[in-house]
Amino acid sequence: MHFSPLETKAVVEDLASKARSRIDLWTAFVNSCRATHVAEVGVWKGEFAAAVLSACTSVTTYYMLDPWRHLHDWNKPANVSSAAFEEIYAEAMSRTEFAGPRRRVLRGTTLEIVDEIRDRTLDFVYIDGDHTLKGIATDLIAIRPKLRPGGFVAGDDFYPSIWQHGPAFEPTLVFPFAVHFALSVRGTIYALPFGQFLIAMPTDAAAESGSFIDLTGGYGSVDLLQQLEARAGVMNRLRKAFLALRR
Repeated sequence: MHFSPLETKAVVEDLASKARSRIDLWTAFVNSCRATHVAEVGVWKGEFAAAVLSACTSVTTYYMLDPWRHLHDWNKPANVSSAAFEEIYAEAMSRTEFAGPRRRVLRGTTLEIVDEIRDRTLDFVYIDGDHTLKGIATDLIAIRPKLRPGGFVAGDDFYPSIWQHGPAFEPTLVFPFAVHFALSVRGTIYALPFGQFLIAMPTDAAAESGSFIDLTGGYGSVDLLQQLEARAGVMNRLRKAFLALRR
């Protein structure tokens, strides 16, 4: 189903006000737009995939994209050992076995396996993979040709602060990168409850300029400088406190 921009806004506002969880939000949205071809980037243990496949009977093809392996260049807490990933993969397969004929398991990084999906075929994509700058940029840019005109891209871990996992790990840059991506392709991006975002892609190249609609009231500037300055200020105060304790 194609929504007009006004229809999309009305549906998103209504669902966001009623949802009790991210899964509740997205299963209701997929049902509202009667999506048939769906992809999930970053499947982990398969809870989200199982919920969508169970609740959304319109979905005839569900692509599950995930490397399910340790990556040497991914500095995030979820980058567990290869042995642990084998157990996680087995759990994801077990959770979604009931929908075997509808699922398409693509095991590999996004760039390794995304071309297994035909261009301009996806109605809805959910991104919950590598949330570093490299990861979210790769996922959004690589998946765009696979979406039909007017399709939707949603995702997790869209938080105002880039310091989701602390200074020992690469920053989480889903926000603000997803905003810049959406505006660059003339899409409309919504900030939603539960750390979620939705990008409504334009229906054609002649679309008007995109926009950022914050339905949570919790997002301010998309500039990174103030976040970096705030972190530097915190670290400086901690350093001074530490030095004072040593005197």
